[in-house]
Amino acid sequence: MSVDQVRSFALTLPRTTEALVRDRVKFRVGRIVYLAFSRDETTMGFAFPKEEREALVRSEPERFLLPDRSDLRHHWVVVRLDTIDDAEMREIVLDAWRMVVPKRVAAAYDDSVR
Repeated sequence: MSVDQVRSFALTLPRTTEALVRDRVKFRVGRIVYLAFSRDETTMGFAFPKEEREALVRSEPERFLLPDRSDLRHHWVVVRLDTIDDAEMREIVLDAWRMVVPKRVAAAYDDSVR
């Protein structure tokens, strides 16, 4: 998986914008970041429920990582991009996006893709 592959999907989601912050590609809705790539573009952090992340990381430690210590207070987890395929990337990106948009925006998107 590459940043370009993620970009091509993420930018189709309503209200999503791309930003370059300190040499890192990030995707956000308004001021809320829901995807961020490492500088070397090998990992992607994404919005994820805090209360579920330890279980996710424990279940597949070769794929998922806890965020940096400074980001532990946020709803965030990290995935190694070389361990996911296109379908998994789309699921991760869509779920992260749903965490940051108003429910009505997510519902309208879901209705439009059915």
